[in-house]
Amino acid sequence: MNEVIKINNLSFIYPDGQPALSGLSLTVGQGESVAVIGPNGAGKSTLLLHLNGILHSNGTVKVFDRPVNDKNLRWVRSRVGLVFQDPDDQLFSPTVFDDVAFGPINMGYSEAEVHRAVSKALEWVGMTGYEKRSSHHLSIGERKRIAIATVLSMSPQILALDEPSGNLDPRSKWSLISLLRRLPMTKIVATHDLELVRALCSRTVILDRGQIVIDDATSLILNDKSLLAAHGLAPPPAS
Repeated sequence: MNEVIKINNLSFIYPDGQPALSGLSLTVGQGESVAVIGPNGAGKSTLLLHLNGILHSNGTVKVFDRPVNDKNLRWVRSRVGLVFQDPDDQLFSPTVFDDVAFGPINMGYSEAEVHRAVSKALEWVGMTGYEKRSSHHLSIGERKRIAIATVLSMSPQILALDEPSGNLDPRSKWSLISLLRRLPMTKIVATHDLELVRALCSRTVILDRGQIVIDDATSLILNDKSLLAAHGLAPPPAS
């Protein structure tokens, strides 16, 4: 399996002195769907922010064997799409079209290419016809889909998603899971939602205090109640 992400000995300390990651190493293969789970403050979001260069620190992060650094930042961000926990952090334009077009425009796409990219991304997330709507007048589930579309419009090869099912009602959550399962790219999902993990990810990493505790098959980890409890997690309901 081709490696698309390789992290080696990554450590990060926030400006207030709080350590977030400590000597973390992780490899992700092309086409994998990997869950990163753990208690609040484990470093899950911090890890995702290193994948497209929002944060830099000690250690190395490589995407398709290129280091994530200032020199490669534009290239990396065209390949790694980061979807934030709160869709309003990504939606700031007057219309859905403008939100989804923002990335392609900044990547230098032609006008025709921008329209094609927006149309394809909205079709992917089931939001065709919403182009002239205001994102901020949509439901939370719809805004989550538009936030994903803003990333898909740049045709990323890797999706990094932070709590994608957060604040969604059950119907919206399972609709989102169905969408994510259809997307062919490599996925890294930071979440507390172990139902989503079971449905979407074949591999799971438990992160606690900035370190990887275990990296194994999702089925093995989710069936180990004592392991989950030791790291502030509860097993998902029986399917």
